[in-house]
Amino acid sequence: MAIKPPNSFNPKSFLTYLGEGRSIEFGKGQIVLSQGDPADAVFYIQKGKVKVTVVSAQGKEAVIAILGSNEFFGEGCLAGQSQRIATVTAMMESVIVRLEKAAIVRVIRQQPAFSELFIAHLLSRTIRVEADLVDQLFNSSEKRLARLLLLLANFGKEDKPDPIIAQISQETLAEMIGTTRSRVSFFMNKFRKLGFISYNGGIEVHSSLLNVVLHDQPKDEM
Repeated sequence: MAIKPPNSFNPKSFLTYLGEGRSIEFGKGQIVLSQGDPADAVFYIQKGKVKVTVVSAQGKEAVIAILGSNEFFGEGCLAGQSQRIATVTAMMESVIVRLEKAAIVRVIRQQPAFSELFIAHLLSRTIRVEADLVDQLFNSSEKRLARLLLLLANFGKEDKPDPIIAQISQETLAEMIGTTRSRVSFFMNKFRKLGFISYNGGIEVHSSLLNVVLHDQPKDEM
């Protein structure tokens, strides 16, 4: 039997290997995990998109993130989180790998290549959260919406931009940028008239939308 060289470990192969993780297909609207569930695994999105929502004690729901292919979620279990603090729902047909906590802890300790990949993910997520906070504090709702659409279309990421965004409601967009649906509707119509977006089986985002993000605007009250 041939012996693999020590550096032959491939993080991407590990993430799809059924011996360590379990690939599960989820249909649109299907819940992957629920707020309050035991936190005992990390998940990796092979294909598709999911939304992350939180419900307050008063029953108010907020969308806090939308994640796509090659992203992790549920990593809080590695930091001592015993229960899920959010619900994750598939926004389209998705393939998601479940990695048991013990398996991912083991590979982080034993495989530097995977550790680098996972640390890069954590750093990227931290940077995104910080940028979202700055965006919420200092930018207008129009600029926040433009930035969100660009992020959803993968502009600025290493992966090739995917300008067609899967169906996403204006209510969800409003929740994510902290404004009202009517404001989102107003700006979406404005973006469409200016040629920044179009509708083609989904929201098609054009690079010209960057003009809204790069142009200084006074922060409005919404």
